[in-house]
Amino acid sequence: MSVAPSSDPARTGFDPARLARIDEHFGRYVDDGRLAGWQIVVTRRGEVAHSSVYGLRDVEAGTPVEPDTIWRIYSMTKPITSVAAMMLWEEGRFELTDPISRWLPEFADVRVFDKGSALKPYTVPAVESIRVWHLLTHTAGLTYGFAQTSVVDALYRAAGYDLGVPPGLDLAGASAGMAKLPLLFQPGTGWNYGVSTDVLGRLIEVVSGQNLDDFLTERILTPLGMTDTRFWVDPADAKRLAALYTPHPGTGQAVRADQLGVAALTRPQCFSGGSGLVSTAADYHRFTQLLLRGGELDGVRLLGPRTVRYMTRNHLPGGGDLASLQPEGFAETVLDGIGFGLGFAVVQDPVPAKVPSSVGEYYWGGLASTAFWVDPAEEITALLFTQLMPSSTYPLRSQLRQLVYAALVG
Repeated sequence: MSVAPSSDPARTGFDPARLARIDEHFGRYVDDGRLAGWQIVVTRRGEVAHSSVYGLRDVEAGTPVEPDTIWRIYSMTKPITSVAAMMLWEEGRFELTDPISRWLPEFADVRVFDKGSALKPYTVPAVESIRVWHLLTHTAGLTYGFAQTSVVDALYRAAGYDLGVPPGLDLAGASAGMAKLPLLFQPGTGWNYGVSTDVLGRLIEVVSGQNLDDFLTERILTPLGMTDTRFWVDPADAKRLAALYTPHPGTGQAVRADQLGVAALTRPQCFSGGSGLVSTAADYHRFTQLLLRGGELDGVRLLGPRTVRYMTRNHLPGGGDLASLQPEGFAETVLDGIGFGLGFAVVQDPVPAKVPSSVGEYYWGGLASTAFWVDPAEEITALLFTQLMPSSTYPLRSQLRQLVYAALVG
């Protein structure tokens, strides 16, 4: 399945000549070797205004990016898992203020890092329970080992929680191990990007009685026709999977990262609700259209429109932005003027970040430089797929926004 332009771009308010700048600009990243290849889709009012591919999905094999190329979406898994959780919330299965220890007793007596080093940390009891909304907003105090910005990150790495979880653990075991590690701050008092959505995935499993893979497949992916979105690529589709690359430290050229890339080719023991899925442009396009339409697409309703609007408001403590709450070192997204909702970053004010967007726009991206956004005000969705990690290597996301909004003239 592909995403072909469905109309004359001018009908959607885009200038075709200005849209062509997108391919010219990002083509230079491929031509000089910084990216292997990419795929970009831009829509307005439900119509595809721009859809393009460029470069190679596998440089070494010489195979091009094609409309049905499969991409590792890493943290773009998080919005899907968040939608899954809110589907259960709409059924009355929990409240956002419920302590997660009601279903995950391992989180009943968590502790918070206070001072010291990774060799000799000093912790104190949490004075507030981790609640469901803390997981959805990354305000629980959980972190990522690979972030390498705090002592708690180092403790995660020492326990085997780096880019993944310790070998042999399923999601239940991984969640139990995370609960033994100290929190970065008291729940609800800060924002830190971490394993919160993985724990949320485990909560979905316990509440629903299904493993996360089955729940997502039965309740979201199959109903929406997202047939290429899954936790691993089977042998029949392996040739469609784009290779994974990292930048050469000296030249900046894309260098193949097979050791990390092969993980997508086998069924994982731990279904990561925070980073585990692969997908295609056509599939994720359907997911963003569902969000833009208020939780319904082609007669399939997963969420009510008021739930989607509630998820995409700023839920950060005190109504602050990420710049005021996030510890130094985070480079996944622009922080100034950006709030965070229930599974998405949310634009509060586009001026401080100096990147064009609309108030109320929501978005996220993945470790391999993939990205999406939904702009309800302009009725725009945009998708960027490539496979270069880390995502902070080049300002691809802000540049795509710059070019898309510059092309919008109607």
